[in-house]
Amino acid sequence: MTKKVMLTAAVTGAGDTTNKNPNVPVTPKEIAESAIESAKAGATVVHVHARDPKTKGVSHDVDHYREIVDRIRDSKTDAVINITSGGGGDFIPSLDTPAAGGNGTDIQTPKERHEPVGELLPEMCTLDCGTTNFGQMIYMSPTDWLREQAKLVQKSGVKPELEVFDTGHLRFANQLVKEGLISNDPMYQFCLGIPWGAEADMETLMYMKNRIPENGHFSAFSIGAKQLPMVTQTALLGGNVRVGLEDNLYLRKGVLASNEQLVDQAVKQLHAHDIEVLTPQEARIQYNLLQPNGGNKHE
Repeated sequence: MTKKVMLTAAVTGAGDTTNKNPNVPVTPKEIAESAIESAKAGATVVHVHARDPKTKGVSHDVDHYREIVDRIRDSKTDAVINITSGGGGDFIPSLDTPAAGGNGTDIQTPKERHEPVGELLPEMCTLDCGTTNFGQMIYMSPTDWLREQAKLVQKSGVKPELEVFDTGHLRFANQLVKEGLISNDPMYQFCLGIPWGAEADMETLMYMKNRIPENGHFSAFSIGAKQLPMVTQTALLGGNVRVGLEDNLYLRKGVLASNEQLVDQAVKQLHAHDIEVLTPQEARIQYNLLQPNGGNKHE
């Protein structure tokens, strides 16, 4: 029987990448078009952040998300839509006022972080399972806030993808499952190689894989140069995979990539090992996802 995996294209993210690669989409129209092209290239899932068209930075505007999602849904190209719910977690410490965030701090409540998901009902959304040092920035996601967010996601019927940046995050993700805050079989995403989280190597990947519940599913990705090698390694271990300009700007050393090129390369690598990519509809059935436009879930 041919093995199949789910392939996600993370098309833009929220980082300061737009001046480093002109292919990083910014406007809702550009983000939607890049997602559609990624799906045409073979991606099962398109992972969506919104950006402010004026500043090119992160946007929490539900209308920006609505335009992206509507454009994808209105296209003739099918894709599972995965919206981030990790926005508004950036804390920049200030030596002058250490109890308050410095310039660039952007903190939202759990309810605010959930708003695009609750309004637009994509098939999937991310749920970042802990606080992390990103260089000099702290991404804040306290445990009680995460419990509140998990309840909101559960009520919406959207499938959460439990984002794990370090081993403690995995422990808490498993705790959410034990507390009944994650419905059906849980899905984990191992986010590797990010300063300063879990290392992007096989030892770390195996450690995490071996600590999810028996009914759990996992995906993994690495940022930077290890993104494409991690595709093969993860798939051979039975996991789903992710590529895209959110995590890596290059097709190979010195050659800037587009999202569809990264997807195409991932598909080729998988085919070389007799691994196929799930279609969006196959993924909806296999992982009990919402139907497009927030329809009924598969039983």
